[in-house]
Amino acid sequence: MQALSKQTLAQCLVAEQVEPALATVITSVTEATRDIATLVHQGALAGVLGSAAVENVQGETQKNLDVIANNLLKDALAANPQVRALASEEEEYVVAANSTGRYVVAFDPLDGSSNIDINGQIGTIFTVYPALDNIADDSVLHFLQAGSAQVCAGYVLYGAATLLVLTMAAPDSPTRCYTLDAQSNTFVLTQEQFDVPASTQEFAANMANQRFWDHGFKHYIADLLLGETGVRAKRFNMRWNAAMVGDVHRVLMRGGVFLYPRDSRNLDQPAKLRLLYEANPMALLIEHAGGKAYGEASAGIETILSIKPQALHERVSVFLGSAEEVDLCLGYLD
Repeated sequence: MQALSKQTLAQCLVAEQVEPALATVITSVTEATRDIATLVHQGALAGVLGSAAVENVQGETQKNLDVIANNLLKDALAANPQVRALASEEEEYVVAANSTGRYVVAFDPLDGSSNIDINGQIGTIFTVYPALDNIADDSVLHFLQAGSAQVCAGYVLYGAATLLVLTMAAPDSPTRCYTLDAQSNTFVLTQEQFDVPASTQEFAANMANQRFWDHGFKHYIADLLLGETGVRAKRFNMRWNAAMVGDVHRVLMRGGVFLYPRDSRNLDQPAKLRLLYEANPMALLIEHAGGKAYGEASAGIETILSIKPQALHERVSVFLGSAEEVDLCLGYLD
């Protein structure tokens, strides 16, 4: 494939022969995220900080920017005739859009909400599936497809620069990075392909949850922390952003593993991350960059993309990143 450096997102989608209807869906998402990026960069000047004093379907207190970002994405996608339905992490039910649409879109409008008011890393995660025939527009069945059915997935990371990371469904489709050019207000290709190193010395895990972890995962982390004197015989560094989008971006950039195991705080809901809105899109991005992504659902540990979801807001444990380290981690699990 010819080099795509300095090309716009639209030009890259044409070069990769992305179906035009799907390209319009991606454009709808990215146009909304450009508006979100503007609000993020203005912060308190735009009046978007603070809490909205209401809880979402996940039982989490929404931030003002959560609500705004959710509405921007809903409006942009509902206006696209190619979108049959949409599902948001912030919404309890599927939202019907256009009955002639060929695609359905799921998204986490603002991952890392706890970082908003401290000017930390936050982002939007999204995934697109084919709409199913002979199914009601607002049916949850559109979204109960395995992650392997995704036609594209990506995220937008709002930081010092606004970055779009995107991949298509084809196994040979690269995971690419685009940077929002402030002058032209367009996403421009800045990294043609991520290639996650197979081995690593970095891990991301929420160590505050350690007392709730299974014995096997505790043992794995303990071996990492022993450093050069332990069985791994090398020093590991921990990195944690409290936003999956930021931690996964670091893994794509320089390797590492992102780990969010099950824990014992709530036996009815032992996992935290959502399969549809977070795990599936990130798994596709990681796998297309040469990494591995596994999760644990009712059937046990398997590749995230092979898990058949049972509910719209189903949760799953996540182990993804550098292939060799993911394999080693899984070997410890109970």
